[in-house]
Amino acid sequence: MDPNQTPNGLYTVRQAAEILGTTAEAIRSRLNRGTLKRVDGEDGRVYVRLDPDHTHIDADHTADHTVEESLVFKLQADQIEFLRRELERKDHIIMGLTQRIPELEARESSVTASEESPSTQKTQEQQEPSQRRSWWRSFFGLE
Repeated sequence: MDPNQTPNGLYTVRQAAEILGTTAEAIRSRLNRGTLKRVDGEDGRVYVRLDPDHTHIDADHTADHTVEESLVFKLQADQIEFLRRELERKDHIIMGLTQRIPELEARESSVTASEESPSTQKTQEQQEPSQRRSWWRSFFGLE
């Protein structure tokens, strides 16, 4: 018989957590879900009734803690590592593109200036500011 066990086969929440290898909060969650048997003691404490062999498994077969040796833990760790590498790769791509923005803007302005004919440039320079009207002002009839 386990020295922590009460005479009628009940354990405190903390003792049950130690036996099942989980936290007291996980035991409380199991008690709330009804997957562990809750017994209220006369002293006001909450006790947990465990199977005699101490190998109680939830009805929903979910674990309340993560063990580093488990397959789920290893798969999640692999996925996290993959996602970190992807984020780093995308950060490098974005950084490279943002560093090229000034170069692209300079190229665009030089292409635009070379496409304008000299006669167009002269007529724009000769126009007075009052004669130049933005398209949206003329569209809405503001000028």
